[in-house]
Amino acid sequence: MEQFTEQLKSLAKRIGTLRDSIATEEATKTAIVMPFFQLLGYDVFNPLEFCPEFTADVGIKKGEKVDYAILMDGEPIILIECKSISEKLTKHDSQLFRYFGTTSAKFGILTNGVEYKFFTDLEETNKMDTTPFFVFNIHELRDSQVQEIAKFRKETFDVDNIASAASELKYLNALKTYLSEQFENPSEDFIRYLVNQIYDGVKTKNTIEKFTPIISKGLKQIINEKVNDKLNAALKSTGDNKINITLPDSKEVTPSENEKENEKEHEETNTIVTTIEELETYSVVKVILKDVISPDRVFYRDNRSYFNILIDDSIRKWILRAYFNENRNYIVLNNGPNDKERTTIEFNQPIDLIDYQEQILETAKQYT
Repeated sequence: MEQFTEQLKSLAKRIGTLRDSIATEEATKTAIVMPFFQLLGYDVFNPLEFCPEFTADVGIKKGEKVDYAILMDGEPIILIECKSISEKLTKHDSQLFRYFGTTSAKFGILTNGVEYKFFTDLEETNKMDTTPFFVFNIHELRDSQVQEIAKFRKETFDVDNIASAASELKYLNALKTYLSEQFENPSEDFIRYLVNQIYDGVKTKNTIEKFTPIISKGLKQIINEKVNDKLNAALKSTGDNKINITLPDSKEVTPSENEKENEKEHEETNTIVTTIEELETYSVVKVILKDVISPDRVFYRDNRSYFNILIDDSIRKWILRAYFNENRNYIVLNNGPNDKERTTIEFNQPIDLIDYQEQILETAKQYT
């Protein structure tokens, strides 16, 4: 599994490198989609196994073709519909929906080479669901998603096993998405539900407004505790002592009045949303620097395009800038004024930055 994970990461890096040179759907198929399924163990050059332009007649329409079909014993088991890497997938599932009902395929995959949506027929047999049971972005892979992707490898593919787990996976992902949204920006209905659990008085509008900041703060503290647990587990594996990091509220840290640098960081804070990933990055960096720079000297400033981590709340002492883009996550290190080509490090999750602590520490030593 470790080797498979590394192969996926390598493919993701390749896609990031090639993305700007891929302009068509055909180029997307050749440069990105086919290598992905080849990684899963399929012979993409054998039409008896991986059939391009598979015919899937729809009603009176004859000669309708799906981009690819993975065949087993001569019958399609997975249909694959591809779009250009530059296209969103939000409006293209209807085409795959039509194909699905006319074949014996059990799974349908819609992809632009970066995002993959997996469909099956949980709601009604032989009729593709309108909602995918599994979705992933190859630049934002989590360990749990790698486990699910691995189930589609040729050597371990089991229709019944995947189908039986699809229902749980579908609703589990829906739940995680909903809760993630609520942690970022809790809705009034969500606030009202939680108030009902902890407050016995009358739930007036004023009561809901009173509890909104309390609940929002509580949710952030839950995130803090989870991040601390994760970091402490990582530190324990390296023999370091346990520490506690308290993340600040999700808002931009403004510079002192004495600091009047004309920087892009001075933007309207109400247009900036500091994400969980950015806060976790801040926490990880504080852990890395703890033996070199006191945590109370480490600050952050969030901006529209990047997340800045700096020393003494001074923009002249920035250590790194973190970028969370659709295509990739990476940091840029500030190696000093003479460093014209600053070091760039790609990562999957913020905790991965611990693997690059030597480079980060070397950058920070100029401010000790």
